Amino acid sequence: MAARRLVHANFSFASASGFRDDFSTPGTPDTFMDLNLFFALLGGLLVLAFVANRLVRFTGVPDVIILMATGVLIGPVLHWVNPDLFRGATHGFGSLALILILFEGGLELKFREILSHFAGGLFLAIFSYLLGAVGVALVCRHALHFTWTPALLVGAALGCISSSILLPVLQQVNLRREVKVTLLVEATFGDALAVLAVTTLIDTAAGGSASASIITWSLFSSVILAVASGALIGALWSYLLPLLSEERFWHVLTFAVVLLIYSGVHALHGNELVAVLIFGLTLSNYPAAQKGFQLGDDAENADWFSETSVKPDHDRSPHHGQLLTFHGELAFLIRTFFFVLLGALVEFQGLRKHAVLALGCFGALLIARWLSVESGRFAWRAFTSQERELMIWFLPRGLITAVLGIQIVEARGADFEFLPSLAFAVILMTNLALLIGSLRARRLFPKPLTAPPEPAVPQITF
Repeated sequence: MAARRLVHANFSFASASGFRDDFSTPGTPDTFMDLNLFFALLGGLLVLAFVANRLVRFTGVPDVIILMATGVLIGPVLHWVNPDLFRGATHGFGSLALILILFEGGLELKFREILSHFAGGLFLAIFSYLLGAVGVALVCRHALHFTWTPALLVGAALGCISSSILLPVLQQVNLRREVKVTLLVEATFGDALAVLAVTTLIDTAAGGSASASIITWSLFSSVILAVASGALIGALWSYLLPLLSEERFWHVLTFAVVLLIYSGVHALHGNELVAVLIFGLTLSNYPAAQKGFQLGDDAENADWFSETSVKPDHDRSPHHGQLLTFHGELAFLIRTFFFVLLGALVEFQGLRKHAVLALGCFGALLIARWLSVESGRFAWRAFTSQERELMIWFLPRGLITAVLGIQIVEARGADFEFLPSLAFAVILMTNLALLIGSLRARRLFPKPLTAPPEPAVPQITF
């Protein structure tokens, strides 16, 4: 029967319902989706993502907010999409989007920019995360009557800024590069801090032990391994790129190397996100890459932190622009699905049940963010009060928060069943704060800002 129907349909998938009827098990839930509806939604979402990205310059609303709202509309509201079909893929989409975003960012950053703003970004990452985690833990101790260890577990999951949400927004607001690079460094280390803290606390709660020196060494060694791996492979790959760029599909080969770096450094317990960033940074700043791609300080018009990162420049090799175009458009495609899926996974029942607790946690995170930004003036003396205000609003939570919440529930059981719903509520609130910050940035800085000319410095070589 199944074979005759497939032959009659000329081997097409036009009769998706018949295919489902033949091959699904009776009595099981319907986990299939009509292919026509799927492709219509797919095309519609890409058109929406493009339009939302273009409208940023007029509305000031980041396209991330529009995509998440669309996910809420087609998922929990209209039920056009069953989120359970994609729940397992959300983590993969988010991680892949983050990998591409970080690699693209590294390609357009200058090595001396990272060095000059590394201390400020690292301070903000550590101090903001610690204050946020402790603040949320205090709220949970009073609201849920938790002891310190489970309360800190909740704080560790909610205290991390989402780099996969923040980095695309940085491309769409008019802030000075100094501010954006500082926030980029913070976001890069945020995920690693959260994973390390949650893993350590779960081990401690299960009867293990971890001293402050062990935790510090774990963080330090993971960063050193990531920087060394990204720089070494980037230097080697920069010698091969001038030869490979004459072959077809060399962009895909470079993308494969990025994925292998991410997986390899993760397997070695290093910071895989930092490794990807350093790999892209090395490709653009290593002397061999500068010679092959004609990159250097004369290419000042290249700016990853702009709405369109690839700009025509007849004085540069076309290979660099092709590399940016390929990975930029791939990142656009993947992150579109990620943010829509993130909105589609929202559970309204859990949001209503834990609304008061979520408000308390959000208040603690906002106060912690304000304290960390204001206490770090020594690290960014050149930042104005308006720029510091915007840094306070830029505290979005996202994929890593939701994933860590689920991980804690799996490890600690029924006592933390509320955590996934609480995480979604905090994600929504912090992203609304991000929206406020983006609108404030549009009002305060309606035009792109240019930094004053820097004094000449000796060229850094490896």
